[in-house]
Amino acid sequence: MFAALVPPAVALDELEAAVGGLGDPELRWSGRTQWHVTLAFYGEVPQRTLGDLRGLLSRVAAARPAPTLSLGGGGRFGDRVLWTRVGGDTERLGRTAARAQAAGRRAGLSVDPRRYRPHLTLARARTGTDLRPFVARLGGFTGTPWVAADLHLMSSTLEPGTTSRPVYATVASWPFSGQEGVRR
Repeated sequence: MFAALVPPAVALDELEAAVGGLGDPELRWSGRTQWHVTLAFYGEVPQRTLGDLRGLLSRVAAARPAPTLSLGGGGRFGDRVLWTRVGGDTERLGRTAARAQAAGRRAGLSVDPRRYRPHLTLARARTGTDLRPFVARLGGFTGTPWVAADLHLMSSTLEPGTTSRPVYATVASWPFSGQEGVRR
């Protein structure tokens, strides 16, 4: 499971148009049903812990204002992952991610300790794939700003009959409604 933001349809339409001509059989492209901005990765969440996590995440959303974000450009993690940048109010986004990570720890989960780097994954590649041409082709993409209205708790399962294609489903969602620094 993971906490995430899901861009609205308008932002996904723009992104889909930007990546439409980038198809390459060497890459495993994610589609718009998989596009999200991960805030915190929790791994397997035991059923006995799920209620606690849901309660903690609902408080994170209630105490946080909705960030205004945008998608644009391209980037890569080595030769394995192609992504688009998340811009806009990244400071607020980073604080929200930190609170979502803390919620997982308070629920007793092992949370990924790596530094938060906001992005939306577009494709994965085999080792040795040169992703630089794709990054360059995405360089001119600038999406319209959008408000991330809801915090989502999502599950990930493998598509039946595959060993590597995830299917994401929303387990619960909460609207952002708070003011920065206000406790409820």
